[in-house]
Amino acid sequence: MCGLMGLITSDGAAPARAEAVRESLVCMRHRGPDESGEWHDEDVVLGFNRLSIIDVEGSHQPLTYASDRYRIVFNGEIYNYLELREELARDHGVRFATEGDTEAIVAAYDVWGPDAVRRLRGMFAFLIWDTRDRVLFGARDPFGIKPLFVSAGPHGVAFASEKKSLLELATALGEPTTAPDPTALQHYLQLQYVPEPLTLHRSIRRVESGTSFTVVPGEPMTAERYFVPQFDVKPVDDEVRLHAEITEVLRDSVAKHMRADVTVGAFLSGGVDSTAIAALAREHNPDLITFTTGFEREGYSEVDVARESAEAIGVRHVVREVTAQEMMDALPLIVWYLDDPVADPALVPLWFVAREARKHVKVVLSGEGADELFGGYTIYKEPLSLAPFEKLPGAVRKLAGALSTRLPDGMRGKDLLRRGALPLEERYYGNARIFRNDQLAAVLRGHDPGLSHVDVTAPLYADSGSWDPVARMQHVDLFTWLRGDILVKADKMTMANSLELRVPFLDREVFEVASHLPTEQKVAHGTTKYALRRAIDGIVPPHVLNRRKLGFPVPIRYWLAHDMLDWARQIVRDSQTDAILDKAAVLRLIDEHRAGPVDHSRRIWTLLVFMLWHGIFVEQRIRPEIPEPNYPVYA
Repeated sequence: MCGLMGLITSDGAAPARAEAVRESLVCMRHRGPDESGEWHDEDVVLGFNRLSIIDVEGSHQPLTYASDRYRIVFNGEIYNYLELREELARDHGVRFATEGDTEAIVAAYDVWGPDAVRRLRGMFAFLIWDTRDRVLFGARDPFGIKPLFVSAGPHGVAFASEKKSLLELATALGEPTTAPDPTALQHYLQLQYVPEPLTLHRSIRRVESGTSFTVVPGEPMTAERYFVPQFDVKPVDDEVRLHAEITEVLRDSVAKHMRADVTVGAFLSGGVDSTAIAALAREHNPDLITFTTGFEREGYSEVDVARESAEAIGVRHVVREVTAQEMMDALPLIVWYLDDPVADPALVPLWFVAREARKHVKVVLSGEGADELFGGYTIYKEPLSLAPFEKLPGAVRKLAGALSTRLPDGMRGKDLLRRGALPLEERYYGNARIFRNDQLAAVLRGHDPGLSHVDVTAPLYADSGSWDPVARMQHVDLFTWLRGDILVKADKMTMANSLELRVPFLDREVFEVASHLPTEQKVAHGTTKYALRRAIDGIVPPHVLNRRKLGFPVPIRYWLAHDMLDWARQIVRDSQTDAILDKAAVLRLIDEHRAGPVDHSRRIWTLLVFMLWHGIFVEQRIRPEIPEPNYPVYA
C-alpha cells in the first residue's frame, strides 16, 4: 500500500524532469512513509513512496526485474502472490530475488504479457516500464479499490496515486491547471461524489477500475477493460450447499487477506459485514484488535453493539468517539486528503478511527463491498414493492406520476407514485441522491438542465438490459456508488493515516459466487443479503445477524442546526465561489434547515465540502497544516 508516480515523456527529456517528479511525491508522503525511491531513463521517470507490508526488508521500489529489462512501481496487495510465485517457478523456471508480491506481478507480465493482470487476485494499481521495447504497461484492479490518476500534457503522460501530485507536477513543469469542470461539478452536486473517469480538474482523469493500458513515448495512452462484472443469475438447486459455498469462499478470502509481515487488525461497526470479517480474521489471529467509532448523541452510535460483538467473538476492542468540534476542526485537512470532494459525512469518523487504529496496527480489514455483491441495500427491495406498477398500461403509470406532483410534499404515498411511474433506468442512479434538478438550479449558477445522472448510468443499463432489476441496480452501484464514494473514502481516509485497508468481500472469487445469486437469495424473507446472512449464521453473534444496516451514521442533521450552524454560515461567507454558486440561496438553505422541519443537511454538507475544496485547491486561501507521517516500519 503505497503512492506511485510515473511520467512517460514525449520528447526524451525525462532526466530533466526527474526532480519535478521527486518533489511531487512529497505531498503524498502519507501513503508511504517508510521509504521513497526514484528511477529514470531518457523516456520515463518512476517515483515511489512505500508503506512496507510484505517483504519489509526487500522489494524496494521502483523494482528491477529480468536483468533490468523491467522497472515496476506498484500500489496495493496481491493476495495470491505465493501461488503465482510457485506456478511461475515450477512451470516457467522463474527465479525470484525477493520474497514479495511486487516481483510476482512483473514476473507474471514477463511470462504472460498483458493477460497477467487477469491472474491477479487483489487490489492494485501499477506501472511496468519495458526498457527494451520502450512501452509502459499498467492496470487498475477490477473493482477500483486502489486509485490511479492520469494527465496528458505537452511534456507527456503522467500517472499518480493521488491527484494532488499531478497538480504539483503540472505546476513544476509550467503547465496550467484547469478551473473546475462544470460537468463534473454538477454530477458531484447530484451524486455527492465525482463519477469516474471524471475529476473536478478537466486536465486530470481517473484510470477506470478493471482497466489496463499501454503508453509509448510520444503517443496517447490506449486502454482496454479486462474485467466486466457480470451478474449471471442461476437457479438454486441446493440452498444449503450454496450457503456453504459462500462461507467457504469468504473464509478463503479472509485467510489470503491476512497475509502480511506486519500486524493486521479490523474495523468493526455494528453491522453484519464487518463483524463477519472480524470473526473470520480471528480464526487466523486470536490476538486480533478491532476498532470502531461513534458519537455521544443517542441513535448515532454503534459503539455499544460493536463492543458487544467484539466480546462475543473474543477480540480486543478500541473505541474512538468523535465530537462535532473535532469534525469541524478536521474537515479542511480531510478534504485536502480527498483530492476531489466526497460529501459522505461518514468519511470523517472513518478518518478518526483510522488515526486511532494506526497507533496499534499497520493493516486493517473492513467489510466494504458486501452490500453491492450480496444485495444489502434496502433500496434493492424497491423492484419488489413497485412490481404492481410494471403491470399497468403506460398511460396509467403516466397518470400516477402526474398525480404525485399534485400531492403535498411529505404526504404518504407521494414518492411511491412518483417512482412507480418511472422506469428503473430513470428512477435509480445509485445510493446517493442529493440535489434534484429543480433544487440544483436554485443554487448552481450555469446549471445545465440537460445534464443528469442518466449521462452516467445509461451505458451501465445498456450493458445489463437482460438482467433482473436487482442485478441491474447492483451493476450500477459497482460502477458508481462503490468506486465513487465507498472505496474513495476507504482508501483516502486510511492512507491519510498511513494505514492499509483490505476489503475481503471485493475479491474476484467471492464475486464469482455472489454473481450467480437469484433475487430471492438477496432481498427476501423480510431482509437483505439473505444468502450471506445464512452463510455466516454461527460465525457472527446472533444480535448482529439480522440487524439493519447503519454503518458509521453521523448526526449532521442535528449538528448543522445547532453546534455547526455558525461554522457552516462562516464557510459560505468566506468562500470565493460567487461565480459558481448562489451563496444567498445556500444561506437560505441553512436558515430553513435551522428553522425546520425540512431537512437540508445532506445538501448543505455537499455544498460546504465543495466550498472547502475550492478554498484549498482553487483559491489556495485555505492551507491545512499537513502532519508529517512518522511511524515505525514494523508497526
